[in-house]
Amino acid sequence: MASSILRTEKLCKSFSNMGVQQHVIKNLDLDIREGDFTVIMGSSGSGKSTLLYALSGMDKPTMGKVLFADTEIQGYSNDELAIFRRGNCGFVFQSVYLLENQTVLDNVLTGALIVQKNSPELVNKAKDLLKKTGLNDEDMKKYPNQLSGGEAQRVGIVRAIINDPKILFADEPTGQLNSSSSKDVLDIFTDIHKNGQSIVMVTHDLKTALRGTRVLYLRDGGIVGDYEMPPYGEDDIKNRRNKLTAFLDEMGW
Repeated sequence: MASSILRTEKLCKSFSNMGVQQHVIKNLDLDIREGDFTVIMGSSGSGKSTLLYALSGMDKPTMGKVLFADTEIQGYSNDELAIFRRGNCGFVFQSVYLLENQTVLDNVLTGALIVQKNSPELVNKAKDLLKKTGLNDEDMKKYPNQLSGGEAQRVGIVRAIINDPKILFADEPTGQLNSSSSKDVLDIFTDIHKNGQSIVMVTHDLKTALRGTRVLYLRDGGIVGDYEMPPYGEDDIKNRRNKLTAFLDEMGW
């Protein structure tokens, strides 16, 4: 049994809307295992992204605990959370947010240099990772406005993993991509997971969810379903799809 890398205890997150409290996450207990590819699903407005941001330290919970490798982070100051995230977390979003005035390679290195010292080894590591995503030396000299959506998202993934994060968080990473680019990006997620990367991903898309090893279904602020699968590629894809679809239908997806 893999060890726990992230867990919550009675996690709550509320927002005030016109003086009325909206309870998005309610007393949620959750355990994320090291090495898992965990997918969070649920209907629109169920709190998927809110939960992701609370787990990753990007947002503070209203009540409860978030424990990262048994260290409580919910009481950290904003500066402490920023340091924690830089050292432990990688992030891939639906929008990539690349720096428009920097090349592909510089976009990757800018984030890495905050944590690591500038060195030929770091540059070589960035280049190697970019090449593994299908980007070549000429692509690395390009600026974001010269990239396709799929290429930009590949750069975003490399930027997220170059510091060897303990967990990679992803929020609808294929939401703005066409089917071909989506497959390319999902193949990268599958590859890095097979190499041991722990991943927590929010998605509403079945094809994306199929890449996970565990699917959590969120409803009314709590986890109401927990479905596990073997790593992608180790079972029949049609059977995998049918079983996951049956689970999601049972959840009311």
